[in-house]
Amino acid sequence: MHRMVRPRTAPETPFSSTSPTTDAQLSTLSTLLNCLDEVQCVQGSGARHRNVARQNELVQVRLGMANSLFLALRAKHAPTATHSLRVGLGCTSWAMQKDLSREESDHIQIAALLHDIGKIGVPDHVLLKPNQLNVEEALAMDRHREFGLQILRGCCASPSVLDFIRYTPAWFDGSKRGFDRQGAHLPIGSRMIAIVDAFDSMTTDRVYRAAMSQKRATAELLGCSGTQFDPNLVVEFCHLLNAHEIQLDAQSGQIWLDTLRDTNDHSMWRLNDAEGPDNSVSVNDLFHGKLLESMHDGVVFVDTESKILLWNRAAERLTGITNRSVLERRWDPELIELWDEEKNPITTNDCPLAKAVMTGTQSLRRLTVKGHNGNRLAVDAHMVPVVGQEGARFGAALLLHDASSKEVLEERVVTLHRKATQDPLTKVANRAEFDRCLNEMVVSHLARGAACSLIVCDIDRFKSINDNFGHQAGDEALVSFAKLLRNLCTTGDLVARYGGEEFIMICADSVNATTTEKAEEIRLALQCMRHPCLNGHSFTASFGVTELQLGDTPETIFNRADRALLKAKDLGRNRVVQLGPGISGGLPEESDRPTPWFSWLQKTPQTSLLETTLRITLPVHVAVEKLKGFVADHGAKIDAVEENKISLLFDGHSNLLRRGSDRPIPFQVILDLDDRETKSTNLNSLAEHLTLVHVCVSPKRQRDRRRNDLVERAKQLLFSLKAYLMDHESDLETEPLSSPTMQ
Repeated sequence: MHRMVRPRTAPETPFSSTSPTTDAQLSTLSTLLNCLDEVQCVQGSGARHRNVARQNELVQVRLGMANSLFLALRAKHAPTATHSLRVGLGCTSWAMQKDLSREESDHIQIAALLHDIGKIGVPDHVLLKPNQLNVEEALAMDRHREFGLQILRGCCASPSVLDFIRYTPAWFDGSKRGFDRQGAHLPIGSRMIAIVDAFDSMTTDRVYRAAMSQKRATAELLGCSGTQFDPNLVVEFCHLLNAHEIQLDAQSGQIWLDTLRDTNDHSMWRLNDAEGPDNSVSVNDLFHGKLLESMHDGVVFVDTESKILLWNRAAERLTGITNRSVLERRWDPELIELWDEEKNPITTNDCPLAKAVMTGTQSLRRLTVKGHNGNRLAVDAHMVPVVGQEGARFGAALLLHDASSKEVLEERVVTLHRKATQDPLTKVANRAEFDRCLNEMVVSHLARGAACSLIVCDIDRFKSINDNFGHQAGDEALVSFAKLLRNLCTTGDLVARYGGEEFIMICADSVNATTTEKAEEIRLALQCMRHPCLNGHSFTASFGVTELQLGDTPETIFNRADRALLKAKDLGRNRVVQLGPGISGGLPEESDRPTPWFSWLQKTPQTSLLETTLRITLPVHVAVEKLKGFVADHGAKIDAVEENKISLLFDGHSNLLRRGSDRPIPFQVILDLDDRETKSTNLNSLAEHLTLVHVCVSPKRQRDRRRNDLVERAKQLLFSLKAYLMDHESDLETEPLSSPTMQ
């Protein structure tokens, strides 16, 4: 059966269109309905005050002393009061075209104005709900007719008015239960009010559905004639609309003013005159209203009970929800499908606007709403509490700024940054990002004197994986290894693919011992993994570990870790090798001990800047191998060698010896190695090897001695040498050494 749903009980279901009328036939009705709807746009403007004043005048003249009932309904829910006034005006125009007595026509008009008066008794959470009602809420809404009759029985002396309101919800064919009349036995006023009421409800916006066109609304009435509505009255109503004989504009309202102002019949009501409201309009109201309506950002005002007081045009454009459908409704984040930063729906308990009302603190968040086209829309939501003097709270304002274009731009920037810093295959950092982070790490940790370490790792015999299982299997092995590194790194660490099958991990605030344990953990985990791409086989990797040392540069720490990796491969692969003592030692102290053995060096006639003796518990040939790494990493040049005496030249271009804005300072370093054998204090132990290295650091150019930072740079160079040789400063007396001049 073709049925219409009463307003505010549930969303209207679509009906088949039969006997459509043209839009031109309803243009007059549309004019007044749109005009009256403007009162719902709470703008604080002069137009709003004039509309309210007009309503007050019409209702007071029509209801006389009973206008207080209508004012109470408007205070409870202004949209319902405005709807009731439209229905009353429509029934007045229609009654003028029918052969009805003056008394019956008056009773129809009054019943139309008060047919929804019972909504005063409907709970706010039902009446103000912005979206669809559930079954329980719809039943509570249906009880408003009963509430209305209870209210009117105490003050209305006309049985006809009560009957018109009682039978307005009844269906013409009697299919709706709860009524003892049907068909022509229903009061004529009830049948007329039901048609105008349904027509106005269908042509008014709701949050959950847009207003029907006038053409479709008329077709719905015709489609439900004979079931819900009196078929003869529906045809008559449509015919009168088509003939423009029903006037639902200011002229129909003027009839009340012209014909009833003087008589002001109060026969149905008890006398209780009331002073009308103050409708004065200030200039500030006009400016504020114009500003709010012209803003490009959506603006929503709510009171302390979360009732929506304002919904400007920009909010309509953003959400696709009209102000007339939400004003006086209760605010709910589900109304605009508000989602948080993680794309999760925001519940009523977590609503930031409600928190602004409760706490009195404002907030700004990037949220998303459902746009007018149904797509998700990013907005910058600014919640601002409205607090008066002495902390009195009046509600809050919500500003919605369309951030969709900004978010798209931000996403593009993030995408470009990801492409510039991320390895496309393994999704870890690429070499360029590693170089940048390593440089920042060295500078910041040296400045703080904090430890950090480097792990360089390389998949063992990676070429055999490609040869035996294919390049796709090789790619999957790389991805699997990178994932393992990411899973086992800690917060603040960086995993990067340096190139090919070589990966690097920067371990912030980590010393050698901790980093070596982590590398061993990774090695064992990788060794135990079985890979489907390798037919269930596993593969291994070799690891080199080193810790940042005073005097290090990004190049020196990486080269030292790389040498540790090469040593791990030389020792048979699938192992961890650690090089370097770390940053735990202090800077070497200057020695005042004379160095008569430098007198033979004709190439450095000037006195030394720093000199000290280093002790290494290793044979000379092992110390020489460590010294090769120091020379290679710092780009030094071997100037002369004779027996155990070595002269090194540094051009000063290394980052270790200069800052980016400083001019270079060349240094000369003279090393004298003395191999000794000492006896252990433990009688059961063998003798241990001891190498003494006497070091002298001097500026190559005499004029550089005037530089303020000369000693500091020399100390950095000396400490770097000490770190490479893994020494402790000697507390032994060393005899001066003499030898022929170096060639």
